[in-house]
Amino acid sequence: MTDMDGWVAFVGAGPGDEGLLTTRAVRLLGDAALVVAEPEVADRVRLLLRPDAQVVEPSDVAGTVRTLLQTARAGRLAVRLYPGDPLLSGAAAEVQACAKAKARFEIVPGVPAVTGVPAYAGIALTGDAPGELRVIHASEASQVSYGPGTLVVLRAETAPQDLGKMLIAAGWPDATPFAITWDGTTTDQQTVVTTLGRIGPDLKAAGVTVATTRGGAIAVIGEAAAAKSRFSWYETKPLFGWRVLVPRTREQASSVSDRLREYGAVPEEVPTIAVEPPRTPQQMERAIKGLVTGRYQWVAFTSTNAVKAVREKLEEYGLDARAFAGVKVAAVGEQTSAALLDFGIRPDLVPDGQQSAEGLADAWPPYDDLLDPINRVLLPRADIATETLVARLTDLGWEAEDVTAYRTVRAAPPPAPIREAIKGGGFDAVLFTSSSTVRNLVGIAGKPHAVTVIGVIGPQTAKTANDFGLRVDVTSSKPSVTALVDALAEFGAAQRDAAAEAGEPLRRPSERRRGARRRLR
Repeated sequence: MTDMDGWVAFVGAGPGDEGLLTTRAVRLLGDAALVVAEPEVADRVRLLLRPDAQVVEPSDVAGTVRTLLQTARAGRLAVRLYPGDPLLSGAAAEVQACAKAKARFEIVPGVPAVTGVPAYAGIALTGDAPGELRVIHASEASQVSYGPGTLVVLRAETAPQDLGKMLIAAGWPDATPFAITWDGTTTDQQTVVTTLGRIGPDLKAAGVTVATTRGGAIAVIGEAAAAKSRFSWYETKPLFGWRVLVPRTREQASSVSDRLREYGAVPEEVPTIAVEPPRTPQQMERAIKGLVTGRYQWVAFTSTNAVKAVREKLEEYGLDARAFAGVKVAAVGEQTSAALLDFGIRPDLVPDGQQSAEGLADAWPPYDDLLDPINRVLLPRADIATETLVARLTDLGWEAEDVTAYRTVRAAPPPAPIREAIKGGGFDAVLFTSSSTVRNLVGIAGKPHAVTVIGVIGPQTAKTANDFGLRVDVTSSKPSVTALVDALAEFGAAQRDAAAEAGEPLRRPSERRRGARRRLR
């Protein structure tokens, strides 16, 4: 082996869900100077790569290895990324070429589709049924004789009906259980369970249009396929496959999107509000100076944007959370509290009930000239904030200094396909977290379609939605984004249970449009 600082890693990306990447794979992708992968595989990991990482498509074996070795010999890490597991996805020839060139290399296994996809479909390949586990390519089906155990068929997406006919012709009973899963481990996953003799009619009944399939399919034949309903966990998530619009600023949308993904949804973040600095910075500069010199008894934060604005201004002056020493801090709710904790500040006051300016005012203590040496409260807020909290604090004996920490302006309209999906029913749900998100979304993109489920964070947001002619389907139990997503999940679960009780196929809201049909994309 030659003495080189650089090297080549052959990495498995798993069958589709980026959460199935190994920790070793994530680390190598984050360090790689070059990633060679098919576009659909590279897109899954793009957020894990260095900003300066080069991503190229593979060519033939010789060309691909040449590209990898050029990077390695320049003293850098080159990653060859495969779907599933490298050695099950044709990596052997490229690995052999690197070994022949005496290059340093590593093989990082990935979750193979042959086991990962059935697991996400809830199919135990080696369950109670006796017999062996066999894995074949779809083109080999006519050569496989009937036997006990489980048969897994790769590349089954092209013509499932023909696959069934070939197996029956090879001696398999037409009543043999058959399960086929498309786009496994992704939120486009769909599994249909039938028998070899009824593949065609049951696919049609499920509304499957095979011709439009984008992802591959894996079939499982045998008694293991019949037990699928007992172990199904992924496709039964309450919001599985739901396309949910999250109209917030991009910084605020992340926590909502993460929770939606836990419920199986596909969040689409569409900023409706852009946050900008105040037109004149002098007011904030005076407030920061007053904070450091002990001018205030309290600082009240009514949004995560206010926390961010104050934090950035402090850091601009080389200050940190120690500037709040001796000052009490209030936060309007859980999201604002989390932003403060991230800055190293634990709030002294958070309302237990309504998480709003009114709720904060209800929890605020009256001024006591014996206990409170200073009666001033710093209130860094948006330029369009209401005066309710200021008035309530004044009534309690405090002197509130209302400071414009940031401006909110309407964001630019989203791309045309997003606007068309909003108005045409392409989204299953939209979550409104304030009245301004309702007004701004309608202003920049139009009203959501009547089939779209509308979720709101509280009664005021519900009223605004009604004023715009929107039917509110879901209202959170308390004004928090976590509660709002949980309420939407409960709504989705109730719809799933109702469909099951009625013996009807489950349809997402977007599939109930006139002419809409379930298609595998």
